[in-house]
Amino acid sequence: MPSSKKSPLSESARYCVIDAPFGKLGILTELVDGSLMLSKIDYLPAKAALSKPQNELAKEVAQQCTAYFKDPRFQFDLPMKPMGSVHQQKVWQQIREIPAGKAKTYGEVASVIKSGPRAVGTACGANPFPLITPCHRVVSAQGIGGFMKENSPGLYRQIKIWLLKHEGVL
Repeated sequence: MPSSKKSPLSESARYCVIDAPFGKLGILTELVDGSLMLSKIDYLPAKAALSKPQNELAKEVAQQCTAYFKDPRFQFDLPMKPMGSVHQQKVWQQIREIPAGKAKTYGEVASVIKSGPRAVGTACGANPFPLITPCHRVVSAQGIGGFMKENSPGLYRQIKIWLLKHEGVL
């Protein structure tokens, strides 16, 4: 006889798409070692189809993102899947310490962790948790710089500009 209880595996690897002021956000949650965790956030174009959060964590991620869009000083508090190399984790930790309304250059972040600016940029491009690990707050010494491996005007650069304006940096 089938059980009417919901298996925790039924909540594993769920993807939803929510509205954002600059387009859409894709949110991926999955079961990791018995705990539901955020495993990725994607910036998506405005034309991406919406899909509702299907578990409590995805709903919480959506609520916290909405809170950030209302108040750029909102502090995220979400369980995130451990990811990245040791170097990437150092970069991402430094970036999470940059407060809203402030920006640092790739070189400034690199000097703190004893790395190079290009390596910091590469780690920023691999960031699975934009907004929460705010790589948009890392800029070039000559200007805004690239974003998410995109150096020319495009979706990601437009999102970076929107986020920096939202936080009062630009």
